[in-house]
Amino acid sequence: MKALIQRVRAARVEVAGEVVGAIDQGLLALVGVEPHDTPASADKLLHKLLNYRVFADADGKMNRSLTDVDGGLLLVSQFTLAADTKSGLRPSFSTAAPPALGEQLFDDLLAKARARHGQVASGRFGADMQVHLINDGPVTFLLET
Repeated sequence: MKALIQRVRAARVEVAGEVVGAIDQGLLALVGVEPHDTPASADKLLHKLLNYRVFADADGKMNRSLTDVDGGLLLVSQFTLAADTKSGLRPSFSTAAPPALGEQLFDDLLAKARARHGQVASGRFGADMQVHLINDGPVTFLLET
């Protein structure tokens, strides 16, 4: 699994003009699922999401995690993140998980996140989503399991 994470001051996801998920300070995670991913991949990714140190401590160094700052986590499925872009000028999606597997593993990640962290929101799998965010920093990392 891959997650492009962005430290945000606020973020929200809309589907057909309706807000379906929103957070204040925290992490926006765009999540891509690949064919070889398993529930164990979701566990590893969630551990990183909750514990990756990207928030400033009292000295201004990135030493605090999402858990440390009690921030929000907004999970958004994004199959294009798993695209193969190594050659040509058009992405290939043969490296992305089939929709059924992608949805199953994204839902697994979401359920585990909600069980372990207080502030979790999400987009809607497979929907045409509009993501709004205030990127803080900007601070952006690609996490892979």
